[in-house]
Amino acid sequence: MSDALVQVRNLFRSFGDVRAVQGLSFEIPRGQVCGFIGANGAGKTTTMRMMVTLDLPDAGEIFIDGNDVVQQPMEVRKRIGWMPDSYGAYDYMTVFEYLDFYARAFGYKGASRRDRVKEVMDFTDLTELAERPMNKLSKGMGQRLCLGRTLLHDPDVLILDEPAAGLDPKARVEFKHLVRLLAEQGKTMFISSHILSELEEMCDSLLFIDQGKLVHHGSAEHLKRSNGSTAVVVVESASDPAAVVRWVEMNPGVELIEATKRGARIKLEEGTDEQIAWILKKLITDGISVTEFRREQLKLEDAFVNMLKNGSAARIAAQPPPLPPDAISKIGSDT
Repeated sequence: MSDALVQVRNLFRSFGDVRAVQGLSFEIPRGQVCGFIGANGAGKTTTMRMMVTLDLPDAGEIFIDGNDVVQQPMEVRKRIGWMPDSYGAYDYMTVFEYLDFYARAFGYKGASRRDRVKEVMDFTDLTELAERPMNKLSKGMGQRLCLGRTLLHDPDVLILDEPAAGLDPKARVEFKHLVRLLAEQGKTMFISSHILSELEEMCDSLLFIDQGKLVHHGSAEHLKRSNGSTAVVVVESASDPAAVVRWVEMNPGVELIEATKRGARIKLEEGTDEQIAWILKKLITDGISVTEFRREQLKLEDAFVNMLKNGSAARIAAQPPPLPPDAISKIGSDT
């Protein structure tokens, strides 16, 4: 048995003709923060719902701290904290009453319940909002409240579905700070998000899926390096930005990524220092008035798009073998 706290093995889930998850396998070591990324409809929420015992896989296995989510759901629920992408707000219920209700549901009683609610409210910066009706909270306050509910029973594994969606910049910074604090406490976290730059800052590893299949699991730097030797260069010309775009379109070995207000972002087929220097020399020789020329660190978004576009997934992560049709059996039939 692996010492990973979270194990997903050859997971399948379909809804009619829609194959939401197809042979997904990955592990998350204890104490790591893993970002979960994919386009809408890629299978992220379906995977997470199976991990937290809210849905059953058609085939495959999921273990949380050695406990099978299908065969031992109650043991799994003791160890996980689930933060969905939305939660219900109840009229006339205050922040304190909401957390107190869930603390009772988790089995806290008397002074220990009050102490635990206070501890969670202090950690999520909700103490001053204790008497505010929960349906009067801002989006950021509501997300902190939902996180507080997730933390009440002090779970080992936190599974968060789009926790920063819709937050303003200040609220995102505050939420990111809470994630860092939880990571320092040794929590294992699995965070789904479309904000790749923030995940890159928070996470030890990134897990990308596309059409229900694993396409990358590793560090952000690993993903960027996997894009080969190409380089992205920013070229600006204060006097004639359009001339930069025209030059790129007329020269081989360079590709226009996007036109900018002052010039263009371009991709070079070879990212060697020699080619970059040669491109700058040729721009000047061809009469382009270059006012800025710099190599840009590859953005995580660009690396992911390039990986899908170029079909490089097979070089980054070995895909689990397809499950033979005669091996697929409905799990949990004996429960």
